[in-house]
Amino acid sequence: MDPHPKRSSAHDKVIELLNVEAAAIQRSATALKAEAVESAVRLLRSCSGKVIVLGIGKSGVIAQKISQTLTSTGTVAIFVHPSDALHGSLGIICKGDVAIAISNSGETEEIVLLLPALQKRSIPLISIVGNLESTIARRADVVLDASVDREACPLDLAPTASTTVALAIGDALAMTVMEEKGLTASDFAANHPAGRLGKRLTITVGDLMHESPNIKPDSEWLDVVRQLSSFALGAVNVVGDDGMLVGIVTEGDLRRTIERTDPDALRTLCASDMMTTGPITAVAETLAYEALRVMEDRTSQIAVLPVVDEKGLAVGMLRLHDIVRSGL
Repeated sequence: MDPHPKRSSAHDKVIELLNVEAAAIQRSATALKAEAVESAVRLLRSCSGKVIVLGIGKSGVIAQKISQTLTSTGTVAIFVHPSDALHGSLGIICKGDVAIAISNSGETEEIVLLLPALQKRSIPLISIVGNLESTIARRADVVLDASVDREACPLDLAPTASTTVALAIGDALAMTVMEEKGLTASDFAANHPAGRLGKRLTITVGDLMHESPNIKPDSEWLDVVRQLSSFALGAVNVVGDDGMLVGIVTEGDLRRTIERTDPDALRTLCASDMMTTGPITAVAETLAYEALRVMEDRTSQIAVLPVVDEKGLAVGMLRLHDIVRSGL
């Protein structure tokens, strides 16, 4: 026998431990009782106040994440540290709230001490626990089984699989409640205005467009040059006397027209000679991300987009650069 057996690689160990946690979640999916899940979702969906999420130590970190997930998906929730609640923060918990307690042992002292106060305030309690016979489980209105066969920790001590399961259950509850409430992508974006998704679902062409750089069809080519330089947008909108958009002249249009025009004919060259008629346009209410797709998803990309109102009046100019700079 080899007195120095080869140790498994770090990669093998990581994969093994990931499989332990994945198996723990899978076990939880089969262990959860349908009635308990239905009751928990019903309590969260019908909550007229806020959801109070409780936990200590690693479970406290999980509780904070679950509270943030609930809030960002349409269910107002806050994390309350049980120790703080015992020393005054209990005042934030009011009738109409729903509490979620996370505890692997189900015997977390600070949470157990809070139970009479929650009962006195008529706060329904959902427990996510690893011990179904524990004090917190017995005194909860709804018990969700978060037990695990073992932790991913090689010593079976550090909370790993148990916290992963608790987090997965919390996330699953939040997503189910979100779906039952009918939260849309736009609703979600309203709570995430700084994120890329939020920007894509909230920023419109009107938020990014510039003042319309208008010029008349009979304007001489030097006037077109002056207008292009004045607005520095790379293009000008050609509009009739009624303000209706009839075409667009880009810097490229100007350059190509001059190159192919006889020098003797430059004196009579005007905007209508170089403009592109019937250009692709957008309206101010269009999402900027949709405008980006219109500009980019083409055989020949365009860098500017005239903006018109519902009647076709030129009201602005949008540049591809403005959309990119916005972070979309």
